Amino acid sequence: MTTELSPDALTGLLERARQDYQDLVGRGLSLDLTRGKPAPEQLDLSADLLSLPGGRHTSADGTDVRNYGGLQGLPELREIFAEVLQVPAGQLLAAGNSSLELMHDCLVHALLSVLPGAESRWVDQERIAFLCPIPGYDRHFALCERFGIDMIQVPMTTEGPDMDVVERLVAEDPAIKGIWCVPKYSNPDGVCYSDATVTRLASMSTAAADFRIFWDNAYAAHHLTDEPVEIAGLLAACAEAGNPDRAFVFGSTSKITAAGAGVAFFGSSPANVQWLLGNNAKRSIGPDKVNQLRHVLFLRDADGVRAHMERQRAVLQPKFETVARILEAELGGTGLATWTSPKGGYFVTLEVPDGCAKEVVRRAAEAGIVLTPAGATHPYGDDPRDAVIRIAPSYPGLAELEQAIEGLAVCVRLAGYEQQVR
Repeated sequence: MTTELSPDALTGLLERARQDYQDLVGRGLSLDLTRGKPAPEQLDLSADLLSLPGGRHTSADGTDVRNYGGLQGLPELREIFAEVLQVPAGQLLAAGNSSLELMHDCLVHALLSVLPGAESRWVDQERIAFLCPIPGYDRHFALCERFGIDMIQVPMTTEGPDMDVVERLVAEDPAIKGIWCVPKYSNPDGVCYSDATVTRLASMSTAAADFRIFWDNAYAAHHLTDEPVEIAGLLAACAEAGNPDRAFVFGSTSKITAAGAGVAFFGSSPANVQWLLGNNAKRSIGPDKVNQLRHVLFLRDADGVRAHMERQRAVLQPKFETVARILEAELGGTGLATWTSPKGGYFVTLEVPDGCAKEVVRRAAEAGIVLTPAGATHPYGDDPRDAVIRIAPSYPGLAELEQAIEGLAVCVRLAGYEQQVR
């Protein structure tokens, strides 16, 4: 990644970087790029939700949404998101407000009850492991760490996880019970899984009969260009390959409508759906159907979701363009960094020279720019190369974002040139 420089040239660049950093610290910034939260302007797009459902309290089939029951969720809302998530409405649940909550519950239920196709509970087995494509989503890794599930790193490619590695590992080790996947505009590097990757995931031989793909399709509708990426439907591919129970599909409206006050979805085979419903019946008498009706009235149909996401894109796209413009202006040609240009999702991945990511994050924090911790994109918070930094451009306003990315570039130059001098 680094380029060869003469000692004098390198010294000059380092001195300039040090001065730029002192100027940056002197500005007294207080900026936060840690998490991919929707900006207030994005949340405002769903302001009408707060006045819904108005005086209405019945769903399309006459169900009183104020009362108990309806564990599967409102049929009309499941119809809307069936297309978005590539799951038949009859095999889709609309549940709480967070897909992370559903992923947590699926792990807990797999540990404490017997999955379809399993011989015993996971908790009764000596060792449980998950494959973790890296870089990946820190909350997935936190769930595994919470429940003592071993994490095995798998490198990502431009088409998804390295399937040669995945196929070899799952075929030889019955303790590997699952794989985390963010298949579209992945967190953090924006990769979209190819049709070939989806087919291989669906059809591969696994030593564990109860192997599950945790398909976190969090950014299914979150496009940033005029050409939305389409991916193959995993659930249909699994059924066609004779492995209908393999896929757990997750999604939510968290970054579509009101973050933290949306609706989460779970899609799978009929057997898996009944398994989850049976377990959920012990912990809930039904989801928030008033909120589900609110979303039905607001979004109306799948076309309504697409139209709403175009309005979201109008807010987000300029921010991603700002990140790309500044990184190119400040770091292009330096050999100190590469970065992704995602077509959707919420993140940009910045790669700096090996051994520099923690130092960049530390320097940025001292200058008032808080970033996601270096290593968060890897299991146990440990990036063996210490090279990957996740940028979350969504929340700050454009002026603040410009300051943050310009400041980040200063920190990259300082850490990178200091390393070359050592």
